[in-house]
Amino acid sequence: QVQLVESGGGLVQAGGSLRLSCAASGGTFSGYEMGWFRQPPGQSRELVATIYWSTGSTYHADSLKGRFAISRDNAKNTVYLQMNSLKPEDTAVYYCYGSLTGDAYEYWGRGTQVTVSS
Repeated sequence: QVQLVESGGGLVQAGGSLRLSCAASGGTFSGYEMGWFRQPPGQSRELVATIYWSTGSTYHADSLKGRFAISRDNAKNTVYLQMNSLKPEDTAVYYCYGSLTGDAYEYWGRGTQVTVSS
């Protein structure tokens, strides 16, 4: 059973950067896609970025293009989210997910808190 473990969250000042990591353990992820959602305080979860496992192609939410970038290291079975020029509105719990077919999100990490101070 694959488990996803996020790391790299924390407190950063506006304009700063963070890199989140999501490591898959308990097996090699060989599904359709992995990616990141986030949930700001009092709001619903929203898709941040996706990386398609077979091709390496990516999707980023329009509002985050140019600031956030998803990448992967196949050898480490790890997905990253590089976040630059962070804004207070980026404050959220960031969740890693894995999807076997693209139709459902079978795997979730527990989340990592990102707080951006103004």
